[in-house]
Amino acid sequence: MLKPIVKYLFLIIMLAISQLASAQATRTWVSGVGDDANPCSRTAPCKTFAGSISKTAAGGEISVLDPGGFGAVSITKAITIDGGGLPASILSPLINGIIVNAGASDVVVIRGVHVNGARTGLNGIRFIAGKELHVENCVIENVVQKGIDAQNSTPNSMLFVRDTIIRNAANVTNGGAIFVKPAAGIFTTVSLNNVTMDSNKFGLRIEDRTKATVRNSIAANSNPGNGFIAFSASAPTEMSIENSSASNSAFAGINSEGAAAKIYISNINVFNNTQGLLSVTGGQIISFGNNKIGGNAATSLPITIIDQE
Repeated sequence: MLKPIVKYLFLIIMLAISQLASAQATRTWVSGVGDDANPCSRTAPCKTFAGSISKTAAGGEISVLDPGGFGAVSITKAITIDGGGLPASILSPLINGIIVNAGASDVVVIRGVHVNGARTGLNGIRFIAGKELHVENCVIENVVQKGIDAQNSTPNSMLFVRDTIIRNAANVTNGGAIFVKPAAGIFTTVSLNNVTMDSNKFGLRIEDRTKATVRNSIAANSNPGNGFIAFSASAPTEMSIENSSASNSAFAGINSEGAAAKIYISNINVFNNTQGLLSVTGGQIISFGNNKIGGNAATSLPITIIDQE
């Protein structure tokens, strides 16, 4: 009777070991000299973000161990990708750098990552679905569509961009730094803080059912578009811009377009644009009376000036 029992115990032990080996870790690691066949531990890191994400538990974190190029990745769950202050690169010619298509309650954080489309890449980051996307301390450049394309289908989704540079998304048909257009019936909020958008077709463009707050940010050298634009086709769209600047745009520094579009401006510099402020088809620009607007070829006046308390 002993041998069958021993065999049975052996099978149980082997099954337990197999389950432990296949379990997802809360933290995984990638390295420039890693291998995606590894378990993605600190001592046996993976090679790519795509290789490590399947081995990382929902709500977990992928950390960069040393400099490297870690490849494009599609994210379908709550997760943090942290470059850790190292050169953590995604080179994405002809494709999207990062796709976020997560669940309705999922929060995704992209921190310290450099996405380079090599002048043929599509979008730097596509935000298709998910509760929140946080983009922090990143560089996105050289894409032919959008730096960040947020056409989200998740109700009440949120996009946060902080301490980030987006440049050279200048394709005249599709290019732009940040584009926010929620799906039909969906509402989105956007927050930008210390974001530089340089040499893109446009800086920040928001459309129906979007509210955006912009602080300490720059939209410069937009060609042929606008630095900041709130566009309303049929539903309210609102933007607040504070302590920021819009300069050297081939069209308008700040553009409010559509009867339900509003832009509030406070302590901003608008200079050297073809059109400084522009209100089109009923759009409103509302000023707190403390802005610097000059050196533009032409400009509209704010619809309303609100006294400060």
